[in-house]
Amino acid sequence: MSGIIDLLQGPMGQMIIQGASAQLGQDSNKTQSAMSAAIPMLMGALKKQASNPDAASGLMNALQSKHDGSLLDNVMDIFGGGFVNEEVVEDGDKILGHVLGEKKEVVAAAISKQNGIDMSSAMNILKMAAPLVMGMLGKQTREKQVSNPTDLTNIIGSMIGGNQEVAQQSSFIEKLLDQDGDGSVVDDLFNMGKKFFGR
Repeated sequence: MSGIIDLLQGPMGQMIIQGASAQLGQDSNKTQSAMSAAIPMLMGALKKQASNPDAASGLMNALQSKHDGSLLDNVMDIFGGGFVNEEVVEDGDKILGHVLGEKKEVVAAAISKQNGIDMSSAMNILKMAAPLVMGMLGKQTREKQVSNPTDLTNIIGSMIGGNQEVAQQSSFIEKLLDQDGDGSVVDDLFNMGKKFFGR
């Protein structure tokens, strides 16, 4: 996880944030905070998916056939020029459907609340973050020559790393995906996000 969070701090990350901010018409600081909140949530959702053998096989197929990490080599084309490639955003929406399902509205609401952005922008942040997360996971999978779907949980765990707050946020999403609640978890996610960003 430190790798993909660090990605947002470097030159490539600034390009991602600037492109996303211009696309959404949002302040770059809010965009960066929202993106940094979305990433551990998505990693937690992927870890939950990888724990199911059937879902893990589907995830592995997606990593091998499409999300192999090459997206990270084309950040300029995707996020440059003051707009975000629409195909990438559409792909992100499909990814959210797979990993968050109907809970994507709850996650977007938490990101919206904790970062002071509107719900539409929060949802679009998730759509932009999802292909980046999948790209990083695909890159790690390729570099470590992982071919067994059962090994994906270990790879994702190593990406989440030892940051306690990131791990807690990821774990909370895993639990959320097991619930049939009515959205009351938004406040819990919001408070966790405040703690994570030192607010």
